[in-house]
Amino acid sequence: MTAEPTFLFCVGATKAGTSWLYRYLARHPECHLRSIKELHYFDMLESGNYARHRDREARRLAALRDEAASGAPMGPFRARMLRDTEEWCSVIGHEGENLDAYRTYLAGERGVRHLVGDITPAYALLPVARLAQMARMAGDVRFVYLLRDPVSRLWSQARMVAYRKARSLAEFPARAAEVMGAMIDGVREGRNDREDYIGAIGRLRESVAASRLFVQLQDEMMGVPGLARLCGFLGIAAVPADFDKRVHEGTPLALDEGLRARAQAALRPQYDFVATLFPELPDSWRRNMIGVHG
Repeated sequence: MTAEPTFLFCVGATKAGTSWLYRYLARHPECHLRSIKELHYFDMLESGNYARHRDREARRLAALRDEAASGAPMGPFRARMLRDTEEWCSVIGHEGENLDAYRTYLAGERGVRHLVGDITPAYALLPVARLAQMARMAGDVRFVYLLRDPVSRLWSQARMVAYRKARSLAEFPARAAEVMGAMIDGVREGRNDREDYIGAIGRLRESVAASRLFVQLQDEMMGVPGLARLCGFLGIAAVPADFDKRVHEGTPLALDEGLRARAQAALRPQYDFVATLFPELPDSWRRNMIGVHG
């Protein structure tokens, strides 16, 4: 094993390409990522809700053990997930903070690969003090935060939530519209959540050194020059990527124009803020900004 690795935290945004990035890095020869993408370790510490996280992982572990005991062939990835889940259940098996165990888990079996990481979009909601703790966790900790067009991101999240709630595919469109409407109301009423780029970037800037924070548009990451910039920030070579592969894209459904207009109005501050960071926004953003600004 080489010297202490570089630790990556990709803290979001939800539905902004984090699953695609996970798969890219998991296959990268210089990276070592565990088979559980979202560990939720630091939001577990912040909330103190250890039982919920332990129960979720215990269910995952039981299902994997049943699969292994069934006698059916278990592929290499599923076998690795079984091992990873067993180790992770051990890490979170006791209440309280254990950063040594967490670091050891991330770096376990990495060999000569020097980048390890935890890709958990929920971390973007953490307060400054917790993010600062993460930034101090090791000698070299780097943060990535990806941005997607706000209306498209919100609609993608609404469809994901609706798909889980819908009792049938026929019910899905109405359920998605209902969830989207509720999310828009939440934004308008100041109940900030995953859509709040202003708050997330503000907290990250307050807690993470500028040289250790990389904010990028999803559209930029999904191209050769942008991905090369991201890899450069992480200290790894840019290897070929499948930009046509979409991960967890969700059930297709067109967004009602009335809901789109409401979302554009509610999310206008987010558009205006990101435009100050990236003056040359891509078409995927500008189409909705036309509705924002008329």
